[in-house]
Amino acid sequence: MTITDTARRLQAPLDAGGRAAPLTAGHVLHAPYPLEGSDWAGLLDTLLTSFPQAEERVDIVVAGSFKGGDWTASTGHVAGLFTAPLCGIPATGLPAFLRFGRFDRWEGGAMAETYLILDLPGLMMQAGVWPLARPLGAHILAPGPRSRDGVVLDGGSDSEARASLDLVEAMIAGLMRYDGANLPSMRMIDFWSPDFWWFGPAPIGTFRGHADYERGHQRPFLTAFPDRIGGDHKCRIGERGYVASTGWPSIRATHSGGGWLGLPATGKRIEMRVMDFWRREGERLVENWVFIDIPDLLRQFGVDVFARMAELAPAPYRA
Repeated sequence: MTITDTARRLQAPLDAGGRAAPLTAGHVLHAPYPLEGSDWAGLLDTLLTSFPQAEERVDIVVAGSFKGGDWTASTGHVAGLFTAPLCGIPATGLPAFLRFGRFDRWEGGAMAETYLILDLPGLMMQAGVWPLARPLGAHILAPGPRSRDGVVLDGGSDSEARASLDLVEAMIAGLMRYDGANLPSMRMIDFWSPDFWWFGPAPIGTFRGHADYERGHQRPFLTAFPDRIGGDHKCRIGERGYVASTGWPSIRATHSGGGWLGLPATGKRIEMRVMDFWRREGERLVENWVFIDIPDLLRQFGVDVFARMAELAPAPYRA
């Protein structure tokens, strides 16, 4: 691996290494809607205003090289007392966990580029102000890896990393074999353990095993976006049993089927900013942490979820 231990250690947390991590002079932050246009310092100030005693609880860090660049990818939660509004989401004064997915490209021990998704709909749900349909999956705090090895300094062997990447890439190729009618045509049973965990963004939820996942996410998603095309990945790296991938966007499709997130089809062409973190055991994938910039996607539908939240829940939340 060409990534340095220094870069790996600087991945966290906000109130220590993450805030002090050196930036290149031209550092670029790709932030989620509605925080687009923020720089790194401004983003941290925004988060620390809402979570003044924030902890960045990192569950997974993956490091590697992609197209000549050195990268780290991480996921976890910003946790603390939610004491001031964030993006209009009313503060509760109670403990809250804001889930994040993050990819950093490094140059000479400094961060040069960052892609970030914050699960703001999940924070809305914790505040009791999510303004759209109830998720089909369980809304829970997404845990770290069952194997308890998500954050280590030892990068492991190249052969283990390659095995993880090969399995994920074969699975993704299988997704593209969908015949438009039968979910088994993708042969997902060849790639996932029978009791795998899928931790999706808050408006979608968490699922376990093939039947639950197909019911609550895969079938509704493929119905809504039958012509989806993937690609344009900014980073895909593997380390030990883990793979992390992001595209900005990584999915392009037509919203031609209704029912997804309780919304009718719009017929609009859309793009999705997506992040995935997978964990492999042996020859099967066993856990998947998924991020979609849902507010940005809904904006493309013509739905401003923040305006709808403000209209339906104008009064401050009371615990």
